[in-house]
Amino acid sequence: MRGALVRLRRATGLPVAFGGLVEPGRQQVRISQLSGTATAALSALAVSTGNGLGGKSIALARPCAVTDYSSSRQISHEYDTAVAMEGLRSVLAVPVVVRRRVRGVLYGALRTAQPLGDRTFGAAVEAARDVEQALVVRDEARALLAVARDPGPAVGDAAWEEVREAHGALRALAPRILDPALRGELLSVCGRLADAAAPETDAPPVGLAPRELDVLACVAAGATNAAAARRLGLRPETVKGYLRSAMRRLGAHTRWEAVVAARRAGLLP
Repeated sequence: MRGALVRLRRATGLPVAFGGLVEPGRQQVRISQLSGTATAALSALAVSTGNGLGGKSIALARPCAVTDYSSSRQISHEYDTAVAMEGLRSVLAVPVVVRRRVRGVLYGALRTAQPLGDRTFGAAVEAARDVEQALVVRDEARALLAVARDPGPAVGDAAWEEVREAHGALRALAPRILDPALRGELLSVCGRLADAAAPETDAPPVGLAPRELDVLACVAAGATNAAAARRLGLRPETVKGYLRSAMRRLGAHTRWEAVVAARRAGLLP
C-alpha cells in the first residue's frame, strides 16, 4: 500500500495520497497509510461501506471522485471534519478488488477544487492494481503455508508429493513477497520441509544459491524449463544456467539426478 501511494503521487503529481484495507470481519476500511499529508487527521480513520467518497467507492466497487469534497451532493459527509483538517478539496477513491471482493481503497487528493482528469484516474487505477496483485500473492502464500504446516493426516508417497508441491510453490512465491517478515516465514517453512525429509548422512553439506534451489524445486514438481521460467519470472536461458550450475555443484549429470541429490542433501523435501 505504501509503495502504491508513492507511485500514485509520482505518476499524477497529486500532493496527497492515502489508503487502507478492509478490516477482517468488518464492513469498513481503516486508513493505515498516508503520503504527503500535513496532519494526522486521516490516520486510522474508519470508513464504512456507503459513507463518504471511499465508502461509496466500496459499495459500488468502482472509482469515484468529487471536485469539492465538502460541498458535493454526490456523497454523504460523515468525514468532512477530517478531510477539512487536512485541507483537501478534489478527491478520488479507487477500490482494491480481489476475486470480486473489495479489499481496500486508495485515495488521491488536491488542496484545490478542480476536476481530476483521465490520466490521474488511470494512474490511480494502476496503483490499485499493484495492491491487488500484492494481496493475491500474499493470500496464495498464506494458503500454501497452511498446507505446508499441516498437509493432513495422510502419510506415504501421496502425502509427500503434496508437501513437495507446496514446497515448490512456496519457493516460487518467496521472491515476489515484499513483506520481509512473511518472506522470511515462507523460506523458514521451506527449510523445515526439506529438513523433515532429509536422510541421516555423514556427507559434507552441499550449498546451492537460492535461485538454484528455486529452479530445482520447480523441476522436482515436474516443471519444464519454460514452465519454471514462467513460475519464477525468469528467462528460460536463465533457468537453464541455474540448473546447470546446480547440477555441477551436486555432481549430477541430469536434471532428475540433481533433484535426487538435492533430496539426499536435505535441500528438497
